[in-house]
Amino acid sequence: MTYLYLILSGVVMGLIAAVPIGPVNLICIRRTFAFGPLNGFMSGLGAALGDGVFAAVTGFGLTWIAQLIEGYATVIELIGGAMMVWFGFRTFIAPPQNRVENCEGDGVTSLARAMISTFFLTITNPATLLFFTGMFAGLGGLAGGAGSFNDAGFVVAGVVAGSAGWWLVLTTVIGLFHARIDDRAMRIINRSSGVLVAVFGLAVLIHLAFKLHS
Repeated sequence: MTYLYLILSGVVMGLIAAVPIGPVNLICIRRTFAFGPLNGFMSGLGAALGDGVFAAVTGFGLTWIAQLIEGYATVIELIGGAMMVWFGFRTFIAPPQNRVENCEGDGVTSLARAMISTFFLTITNPATLLFFTGMFAGLGGLAGGAGSFNDAGFVVAGVVAGSAGWWLVLTTVIGLFHARIDDRAMRIINRSSGVLVAVFGLAVLIHLAFKLHS
């Protein structure tokens, strides 16, 4: 029963981390429309694994990694913000007529690239570490080694499962409309999501500039 509670707690944390609309959600939705639900899910799975990394750092009490992330938070935020701006630009200019070829031509390489890109986008957000620190503290102090590695492992597994489950549901539902999207609609989706993702990135960079200036 205890292990079930730990897994369910992790699932809840994974859902809370994944559900809010942000750049990764927009990227996964856009890729599902453009390339189909499998590509969208693999993009979401990259984000789920990124959440799992932060959950593991917190749950297993890996304070030296946490301190390393905090010490290089400025550089990490700069990389993350720049990546979002670049993603937004590439999405904005993406030609809708190539979406089927891109989906079918690259195969496994395309899916791996989709997963890796969102993984790095997720782990370049140090705020996620703070989120999991607070959530683990609410579970009775598993963060920082108060719980066993075994307990923390169940929670981390739940985090990845909860986050991946959200992406599976989201991309499956959106994938139902994949075949109905024509080039005109795809162009609108590309430009809208591209602008929004770039705005997220610019917001990170502007916030970072103000922080450094002060």
